[in-house]
Amino acid sequence: MNSRGAASFLKDSIPITEFSASGPFEGHDLLRRGFTSVKNELLPSHPLELSEKNFQLNQDKTNFATLRNIQGLHAPLKLQMEFRAVKQVQRLPFLHSSNIALDTLRGNAECISFEDILNDPSQSEVMGEPHMMMEYKLGLL
Repeated sequence: MNSRGAASFLKDSIPITEFSASGPFEGHDLLRRGFTSVKNELLPSHPLELSEKNFQLNQDKTNFATLRNIQGLHAPLKLQMEFRAVKQVQRLPFLHSSNIALDTLRGNAECISFEDILNDPSQSEVMGEPHMMMEYKLGLL
């Protein structure tokens, strides 16, 4: 043994990396990696889940392409400008907004969908203190 002692010998002979667990039983290190999010680790449970998540976007793209082929470039551009204008107009952040103008532009105003029945504003998680929400939106907080 050298003159530094047994503790120094153990520290020098065993690399620190061997102490860290690896594989399926590895512990999560909060200091190095942060909190885990279950949502980020989940994969789509069904092949159609991603298709359903992007349904409205895909439908808008198809409608714009069809409109461009039939009426020319100006029609989808005008419709996109109207979509942007309608999305900017909303109620105060603590009030529920139905976005009826956007539904009308998309042609969904007369359709009854899942969101129309089960999207009760009284059960919304957005409700909070109105003054705090407005100050946050205006950038005062």
